[in-house]
Amino acid sequence: MLTSEMIKEAALAAGADACGIAPISRMAGAPAEMNPTLLFPEAKSMIGFVFRIPRGVQRGIEEGTQFYQYPSMAYGGINEIYAPAVLYAVGKVIESAGYEAFLYRNTGARGCVSDMDGSPGNTLSPEEQIEVNENAKTSTAHHRNVQFTRATREGNVPPDLQFQFRLAAVACGLGEIGWSKMLLTPEFGPMQRVAFIFTDAELSYDEMYSGKPLCRRCGACVRECPGGCIPPIAPQNAIRVDIDGKISEWGDIDMWRCYAFYTHAGRYYNPFVPKEVWDENRGGALDLMEGVTDKADEHEIMKVYTALQKYFPSWVGYNMAKCGGCIRACVSMLEKPGGCMENHFKAPLRTRKKPWKMDR
Repeated sequence: MLTSEMIKEAALAAGADACGIAPISRMAGAPAEMNPTLLFPEAKSMIGFVFRIPRGVQRGIEEGTQFYQYPSMAYGGINEIYAPAVLYAVGKVIESAGYEAFLYRNTGARGCVSDMDGSPGNTLSPEEQIEVNENAKTSTAHHRNVQFTRATREGNVPPDLQFQFRLAAVACGLGEIGWSKMLLTPEFGPMQRVAFIFTDAELSYDEMYSGKPLCRRCGACVRECPGGCIPPIAPQNAIRVDIDGKISEWGDIDMWRCYAFYTHAGRYYNPFVPKEVWDENRGGALDLMEGVTDKADEHEIMKVYTALQKYFPSWVGYNMAKCGGCIRACVSMLEKPGGCMENHFKAPLRTRKKPWKMDR
């Protein structure tokens, strides 16, 4: 007989750092285009896996000395190599017991709506569109959604069905959403990736997290975001979602703006782009980064990526993150007395009073 204990034991043995199990019905209120209950009608259970990000991969960004390890190890390494191996191992346990294991890795695949703003439009993916423009000039433009997808039969949603991973992790009892929209767990704060398995096995389920609030509502993520993408903490700036009776709340982040600054950071936080490039701002391509315009949309983001991508191109299939402002800010506050990461390390991530900022 397959049990939740067997699944969790297999998950931890295979390399997951935490595992939570929920009835898939907890996600029933999600929009149809992002509702995992529609993946297959027999699904009863949703299994969430946490994979910790070593704090050390943020050390190079914190010191301003090494930026490659975070996207390559914390994104590419976990999403593409480590987590899929764990899903495969646990999936074998489930299917050896006679149940189906619908593996769902942390994916860059596209759904029928944009993963930026939920719209059904044809929003582009700038870094991948540049690759198309430069190396495959006859290819179809790469979008944030599957441009021409259609439902395969009546009652289906168009493929590929994507869902909100962080909210699914909350449903599995793994943590809560912080003001910066990051998933926070009691064990690792904001430092993890997640993946899932859906199964027709009926299991025993974990309660959703109900302990001490993990987000301190300190506003550090707001203050240290180089692009001002995260709004001040206030009721009118919040997005609230009800997950089977548990309210999740986060700031209404300017996602397109974050898309630009997360990868390119801006004049004071990107050591790879010469000062002269920022000063010249040729053709107004960097207006968004330089504060000339506050309008963050697909058009402005494409200008930024086209102008700056060559200075530090993606080598691992993921954006080469040069920001990490909200993550490092969050860790530095959660390591202080009373935070969920207090005493996890012998020394804190932040050893200076303030994060570095280039003088230019």
